Amino acid sequence: MGIVQAITLGVVQGLTEFLPVSSSGHLIFLPHIFGWTDQGITFDVVLHLGTLVAVTIYFRRKLYSILKEFFKLVNWKQKFKGSENGKLGWFLLLSIIPAGIFGLLFGDSIETHLRSTHIVAFSLIFWGILLFVADWFSEKNKQHSELNVKRVIWIACAQALALIPGTSRSGVTMTAGLFGKLSKKDAAEFSFLMSVPIIFLAGSVKVLELLKNVHMFEMDMGALFLGFLASAVSGFFAIGFLLKMIQKWSFKPFALYRVGIGILILFFL
Repeated sequence: MGIVQAITLGVVQGLTEFLPVSSSGHLIFLPHIFGWTDQGITFDVVLHLGTLVAVTIYFRRKLYSILKEFFKLVNWKQKFKGSENGKLGWFLLLSIIPAGIFGLLFGDSIETHLRSTHIVAFSLIFWGILLFVADWFSEKNKQHSELNVKRVIWIACAQALALIPGTSRSGVTMTAGLFGKLSKKDAAEFSFLMSVPIIFLAGSVKVLELLKNVHMFEMDMGALFLGFLASAVSGFFAIGFLLKMIQKWSFKPFALYRVGIGILILFFL
């Protein structure tokens, strides 16, 4: 893998992991556009770990407060009711379960059979339309709600669908949050925080699997490092950009982008 390919895919991963446009989808169809060989799951895992670093640094104070409150030696019911950050810690723990179960049951099959440009294209279009509708619904709904157990389960179940290429983890969770009557800012922030445990756990499992495979060590470690660094830096700025953008505008430009790029993929790839 060349330096240009590694950095390009790293930047694309960092931007598209947090913008609701599907990072996995872009990592699949971009090599087709530039005539590159598919970089494979190993490189994708390293890029996702780069975005994990980005979101952890960006929300470091918030995550520290959540962990601090979550691990306090107090009755869990008191923690849940008396501390917003403690309650958020339980919500994040709860959010892992649906995606974890779905991943264990279908993860290998999805990686083997659904890593194609056609699946990416249809997923981009379908979820793009839903994101557009969810944004419209959010603008019509002036009574925004707060996170509770039912809404967290709803968003967490949506996150499980993100294993399908082209869906977008951030996109589908933000869509679920908007339909769950969260404000755009709350939906985006919770989506970002949800990414920390799920990327950490999924990445850790993949890294352990890859370390058992001798082919891992035949890869260009320089390319892996450059991709990781590019993903972390671009991901950090993508988070700030999205949070500012949705407060002034909406998710509609991202929804239209998804539909447009999906149509282009169907026609040209």
